[in-house]
Amino acid sequence: MNLIYEVIPEEQAEYCRDLCNELMDFQQSKASITPERFDSMNFDTRMLPSIQSALYNYIVVVKDPHKHDEIVAYVYTNISPKESYSNDFATFFDLSSVKRGNVGCLSQFYIKEGYRQFGVGSRLFNMSMDWLKTFEDVEDYFVFTSNGNQEALEFYQRKGFSISHDILDGFITILRSQRCG
Repeated sequence: MNLIYEVIPEEQAEYCRDLCNELMDFQQSKASITPERFDSMNFDTRMLPSIQSALYNYIVVVKDPHKHDEIVAYVYTNISPKESYSNDFATFFDLSSVKRGNVGCLSQFYIKEGYRQFGVGSRLFNMSMDWLKTFEDVEDYFVFTSNGNQEALEFYQRKGFSISHDILDGFITILRSQRCG
């Protein structure tokens, strides 16, 4: 499949609006634990605040040149202070278990139906991990998967992430990986 992978600046995050909203709908459709939590989750309430609170952002979009460069996938990864993961919504991990001040997070990842199983996910994952590894002061990487999204959970486990714990009574599963070497 001939697709275009493009790193975009955070000022162009708007390009991800439709897919981010589709991701929230997809997660809600999979959820068996409190799916109504997704009712208020969308681009404006999830991606934009995350971009604004992060120290560094990395956004990659995937375009299909056969469909007038329609964006068919994206990944959003960031470096943030570990304290930003303890807020009114939840405490995502034991802050004392992270030695350094900042963590890396593969925050959002979505591939449209019809584009899965072509290596798009692996390529986006690898691009994100390569970017995260450029920050030598970051040792801990996190991914948060919503309940019911077994495919995503297994994908991250195949990529070397381990389940750390669940939060919000199983609504979100926290996966963790640490820098090697």
